[in-house]
Amino acid sequence: MKKSVLFSVLILSGCFDDVSEIKNHMATVKATTKVYIEPMPEAPIFRSFHYTSEELRSPFVAPKPEIIQEKTQQMPGCLSPDPRRQKQALEKFALADLVMRGTLGDENLLWVLLEASNGTLHRVSVGHYIGLYNGRITEVGNKKIKVIELIPDGAGCWIKRETGINLAISNKE
Repeated sequence: MKKSVLFSVLILSGCFDDVSEIKNHMATVKATTKVYIEPMPEAPIFRSFHYTSEELRSPFVAPKPEIIQEKTQQMPGCLSPDPRRQKQALEKFALADLVMRGTLGDENLLWVLLEASNGTLHRVSVGHYIGLYNGRITEVGNKKIKVIELIPDGAGCWIKRETGINLAISNKE
């Protein structure tokens, strides 16, 4: 018991120490330290823009590919898609949203099974149109199909771009 009383007296005695030395040191540091704050940078001039949603599309939504193609002026003598051609079912999906799942057929005619992002399965072959940019299937193989797309260049002409879709390999085994 005597030890615990002696211990508590020692602990409480530490609470009443003289802190005048620390206060003097802090006052000296405050008096000798130069305070330098860099001036704030000048604020840029704000230019407001009056935006009306009735006249323009929302800047936060990407334009639909159909709208881009409708507004693109076609220059005479340039490569351009046929605007009167009826769109096929897989032309509403981007090529990245189409997955090659397999092939059907023989050496005379080979069909490709493409799965769209909405889960539907489509059978296509050479000559079918797919993708958002007038992509036409030009070659069908067991592991890949080749597609030629017509991409607008923004100046009224269209550029051919060759791309492809590879067979998807499943790891569910």
